[in-house]
Amino acid sequence: MTKATGAAGDPPYLRIVAAIRQRIANGELAPGERVPSTRQLAAQWGVALATATKALTTLRLEGLVEARPRIGTVVAETTRAAPARRRPSSAPDAEQELSLDRIVRTAIEIADAEGLQALSMRGVAARLGVAAMSTYRYVPSKEDLVLHMADAAFGEESCPADAPGDWRARIELGGRTLWGLYRKHPWLAQLGSLTRPLLVPNLMVHGEWMLAALDGHGLDPTTLFDIHVLLYSHVQGLAAHLELEAHAEAATGQSEEQWMDSRAPALRGLVESGRFPTFTRVVGSFEDGYDLRLDALFELGLKALLDGLAPLVDG
Repeated sequence: MTKATGAAGDPPYLRIVAAIRQRIANGELAPGERVPSTRQLAAQWGVALATATKALTTLRLEGLVEARPRIGTVVAETTRAAPARRRPSSAPDAEQELSLDRIVRTAIEIADAEGLQALSMRGVAARLGVAAMSTYRYVPSKEDLVLHMADAAFGEESCPADAPGDWRARIELGGRTLWGLYRKHPWLAQLGSLTRPLLVPNLMVHGEWMLAALDGHGLDPTTLFDIHVLLYSHVQGLAAHLELEAHAEAATGQSEEQWMDSRAPALRGLVESGRFPTFTRVVGSFEDGYDLRLDALFELGLKALLDGLAPLVDG
């Protein structure tokens, strides 16, 4: 564990800022390269997550780093000069501009860049430059904040008022709209399950679109809703792997390709065991290996589902 040392009297977050600023200045951290995440900084320096978040926020305000969704915080491509002891604006001024919308949007930025696990009420307050308890005046808990985040995220896209007349075209449009939102905000797929659904108005808007597309085709209510749930589970089920992969990469430091390369001996053992002839034949037929493409799988699965449902819906 690195001790938060630095200039006498400096708070811990400024010592972290100074250390990262120095690493950028001497070229140890190059433009576009990831800087340690809030969790990594907290563990390395022995500080709270909110302190680590405040350090990264200060560096971002100085123009030295920038947050990139699903990548994390990286060294800015073009950095601007900043005072060595730049301090954030005073809390009273920042708190005067505080609103539920700002809190929610800031929380979404954190979740997009570092995942939902990195989100905390104190971390949001630190990024906003306000007192730790200020956000609680607008939202009582992290759980409530996440619900506001989900509602805001699902509300970023909706299907057009002039809906296609064909049920299949409507389902395709609705499914692709949802997939795009999960692609943009992968953490959404980690909220709620089919058995304990996420009940927020803007997700219901998407559900209403899908149900309306299936309504009027002679389906009994149970069958109609079962089909709706099945279609939704296809979108959410695939989207869940977006966030899982981001977590795995953050935890291991390996990309998907690097991880697969490290498992080459295990894969070779399975192939050479002779126990899985079909698997061996199929895997051996790939010239450059198998490329897992979630977008292509989404489209393939959507087509297969709709092809199979067509006789039932068209009746």
